[in-house]
Amino acid sequence: MKHLFFSSILFFPILFFSNCAGIQYMSIETREPAQVTLPMEVKSVLVVNNVVQQPDEIGHNIKRLGKKQSDRIKVSADSVAIFYTEALSQFLGEEEYFNAVKYYQKPLRSDNDFWLEVPITPETMHELRNATATDAIISLDKLILQTDRTDFFRQEGYNYAGLTGRIQSIIRVYLPSMEGKIPVIQFTDSMKWEGYDIHDGRAYADLIVPSQEEAMKQLAVFAAEKMTKVFSPHWENQDRWYYTQMSSRMREGEVFAKSSQWLNAIEKWNESYTKEKNKLNQAKAAHNIALGYEMLDDMDSAYKWAVLAADLFQQSTTSGSLERRRSLLFKNEIERRRDTSNKLNMQIK
Repeated sequence: MKHLFFSSILFFPILFFSNCAGIQYMSIETREPAQVTLPMEVKSVLVVNNVVQQPDEIGHNIKRLGKKQSDRIKVSADSVAIFYTEALSQFLGEEEYFNAVKYYQKPLRSDNDFWLEVPITPETMHELRNATATDAIISLDKLILQTDRTDFFRQEGYNYAGLTGRIQSIIRVYLPSMEGKIPVIQFTDSMKWEGYDIHDGRAYADLIVPSQEEAMKQLAVFAAEKMTKVFSPHWENQDRWYYTQMSSRMREGEVFAKSSQWLNAIEKWNESYTKEKNKLNQAKAAHNIALGYEMLDDMDSAYKWAVLAADLFQQSTTSGSLERRRSLLFKNEIERRRDTSNKLNMQIK
């Protein structure tokens, strides 16, 4: 993996959204750590498909118009595991965390026992690693899909329906250095769609329910995106805000913030905090200072000021007020980011 320094805040572009009530909103991207920390010597990975294709008759139902009970139907899961593993290898490569992410084209399983889970043997693991010059194997070892469709009504010759898809998967990371301890990641989630059953490019094209085959492929790509966050540090979009218009110093701080001059912004907001006697105005200045330190990746200072801001909002606002709730959410988020910063630093150094 690449041992380079990355800021945990993506500064450009930062989008600002004006608000006449004295609050400036902004959109940022924060660098979040991978959920699983692999050994530092793992610099390249191989993604493989180690499942048997789900039989067509397993896992699919449809409740047709006028029927009280759902009928079991056959739906082909052809290529769904390939969609999953190819998407996972692509997404991991795009994160540029590992020096190399390779994809093994051929499925490893040749049997037909769908329900049997067969982990990769040590011998096969070493053969694959040697053949592809990779350090570890990320293997899809189990994949179960379910779709349930309900037809609600019919209009102009087309059914309007709802579709729920569910996915369960197990991924293992095969590491020769782990001495038999194989990290296992289980994933279960669902997606819902609603719309017209139209696949001819005609009316209502903006409100279409996918076929159950297409829904499974979308589920696979969705799961692959989630698994990317398990194995690689990644960027997450988040919203932030700061307070404006209380005083000339607060407005000066805003000007610096808009040009990402956070040290200068903090200086002006600190001056406002020191001069203020009103606790609510102090709370707003303290919040701004906390945000400034977060943007500078100084999470300890950001947390100190976020705690102070939350305490001042507690003292100066009524129970259940928006400002009080909002400051608590911000304090908790800064605390979370501070607690995960060491993990992130270990992964990206």
